[in-house]
This record gives sequence, structure tokens and C-alpha cells, in this order.
Amino acid sequence: MIAMLLAGGQGSRLGVLTSKVAKPAVAFGGKYRIIDFPLSNCINSGIDTVGVLTQYQPLRLNTHIGIGIPWDLDRNIGGVSILPPYEKSKGTDWYTGTANAIYQNIDYIDSFNPEYVLILSGDHIYKMDYEVMLDFHKSNNADLTMAVMPVPIEEASRFGVVITDSNGRITEFEEKPPQPRSNLASMGIYIFTWKVLREALLATKDVPNCDFGKNVIPYIHGNGQPIYAYEFNGYWKDVGTLGSYWEANMELIDIIPVFNLYEEFWKIYTKTDSLPPQYIANTSRIERSILGEGCEIAGEVYNSVIGSGVTIEAGAVVRDSIIMQGTVIKAGADVTKSIIAENVKVGAGARLGVGEFAESQLDKKIYAFDLVTIGENSVIPDGVTVGKNVAISGVTDISDYTDGTLPSGGYIIKAGDK
Repeated sequence: MIAMLLAGGQGSRLGVLTSKVAKPAVAFGGKYRIIDFPLSNCINSGIDTVGVLTQYQPLRLNTHIGIGIPWDLDRNIGGVSILPPYEKSKGTDWYTGTANAIYQNIDYIDSFNPEYVLILSGDHIYKMDYEVMLDFHKSNNADLTMAVMPVPIEEASRFGVVITDSNGRITEFEEKPPQPRSNLASMGIYIFTWKVLREALLATKDVPNCDFGKNVIPYIHGNGQPIYAYEFNGYWKDVGTLGSYWEANMELIDIIPVFNLYEEFWKIYTKTDSLPPQYIANTSRIERSILGEGCEIAGEVYNSVIGSGVTIEAGAVVRDSIIMQGTVIKAGADVTKSIIAENVKVGAGARLGVGEFAESQLDKKIYAFDLVTIGENSVIPDGVTVGKNVAISGVTDISDYTDGTLPSGGYIIKAGDK
């Protein structure tokens, strides 16, 4: 079995966090990136051939994966391959849907002549042994096995939903139904018998924006071929919204974390930079937090996830926040319930996350949480006050803030930033 990892999505629901970087490359848990989890699952499950399909803003992702050394995927045969869209003799095609992306890489898959192909999303946080799922697939003589998990029925309309018989065979499949009749949601993890998937991809190749949930799976189901549901009951998080991304990070710092990064038998691997040790000054106070390598902490940190190389100066206070690598929080700043992307500078005495929640004036669907979200390489000037549920991207100065304040629900997106 080989794995095909879909990592080309923008992740637009993460707002300014993904304006310059693909969602699978967004930092997570202080030292990781989101794509580390499915890649680590592959190598822990004994899968040594992985194709990573990239498209949107791929530079950070390509640099992070490299030749796959952290995941032991630097192999003479197999290993990890980056698969961007490419120019063909009849023109150039972007990947227009999940299934279309796989169709455009049929030659890559054929070169390994696999019996089975595992399709993965590059933007979920979980640990899963794909070998157990493959055994289930084989034991049922299935043409397709979908990983599913029970979700609250009120959330089921966000997912592809399956209805199964008593043996786990899928009798009906509905993609994001408005009135779901089941709470078994597809996790976007599929094992196909390759000859069946190949035939389905060729049959649906002319469908615009060809997608697994909308096109390929209904095609296979319509032919009466056996599709089974493999029920997964472990931790799985789709960090597709700012709220779920913040929650997943905060769950790492629980006294007994729901998702344990410290298990010896199922390690999460990542590319690690050569960084000096942390420096914790005698003026600092740190409670229930994760700190990355190379941090310099002289201020106070409570209930937060701090990435590598972050500087928090004396007198600064950080609470309930995610601070990504290379960010500097200057002296006297007060940061509450914020997601601050990489290489941001928060000015001295600035106050973030102040006041009451207000609806976003930028996008109510994306910014629907009482979080301050700051895009990478942004600058927040000294002494400003920033409310809740706000978005900031770019190098801002005091003239961008009315009376030195950005009220709750407001935003500042500088020219050139999306």
C-alpha cells in the first residue's frame, strides 16, 4: 500500500493564518506543523511510500518536508515525493478537486504498482494505525474502506455521512446533508483497491472539480461495489476553524492531555532546527504551558503554547494564547486569548484581547470566536489596545488605530495582505 496525502488546500477558514502559507504547514503544538501528524502515522504504520500533493503556497511545506529525513522517508525506493501540478503537452491543469489531484498523478501511482492506495488529508490532528484499517479492508474483500467516527448529530451536516448495515457495509453515503440521518462521519481517510480506484478516476475524469465525496465514492457505490466503514474511536480533530485550532492546541496543555504527544511507542516526528536551549529569566513566571526550543522568557506565561525562538520580555504577560515561532512580545505587553503567527512583533505596552466579544466586520463565518488573530510578519505598535474577535495582518502603525484602539470585531489588513 502507498499513501497519497492531499496537502494543497488553502484552509481559508483559518483567515490570516493561511494568507501566506498552506494550512498543512501551519505550526501546531509549539514545535510541529499540522502535516507532521499524517506523515508520522504513515511511518509508524509501516508505509514507506508517500506522495504529497501540494498546490497553494507550497514553499514552507516543501522546505519542511525536504527529502523526508525526519520521518525516515529518505529511501532509494519509495520514500516521500512532492507532487505539485505540472505542465503537460496539452496545457496546464491546476488540481481542481481531491479526486482530480489523484487522477493527475495516476502515472506516479502506477510506477509502484500498488495493490492498495491510502488517501489522506494533510490537515487533521490524530494518531491512527493504517495497518489495522488495511487488515479490516482485506478481511471484508472491500473495494473501498472509509474511516468514520461518531460525531454529535447536530454537527454531522459538516461531513460526509454514512449509513451502514450490521456488518459495517455502507448502504448509503451523503455528502454534507442538511438533515443527516446518521452520525457516522467520514474522516476523509480512504483505502481503495487500486484497480477499482483507477477505473473510477478514469470514468469521472471529465467531471468538473472532481471530488471523492461528491463524485468518486457515489460512482463506486452506484456500481454496487463493496464499500465498508472502519469505525475509529480515538482522538481526531479537524483544525479547520480558528476555534478548533485554538482548542486543539489548548488540549495539549491539560494536566492529563486528551491527545498525548509524549507516548514513546507512537512518536510524532518533525523537522527540527538547530536552536539553543530555552532561557528562563528569574523575572519570569510560567504555569501550564508548552515552550519550544530557543525561547527567551523574562515575562509571565499562563496556559499557553509557545513556539520555538519566541521572545517574551520582562513585564509582558501572555495568557491562553498560541504564539508561533520567532515572535517577539515586547516589555509590558498584555496578550490574552490570541493566535499570533510566525515572526510577529507585538509592541511594548500593547494590550490584546480586551473588552467584550463583537461580530466581525471582516467575515462572520471565519472570525466567530473571541480570539485575536494576527498573521505572520505583522507588527503591532507600542501601546495600542486591541479588542476581541479581531484580525490583523501586515506592518501596522499607530495611525491605523483610531485613538490607539482597534475595537472588538474590527480588522486591519494592510495592502498586499489577503
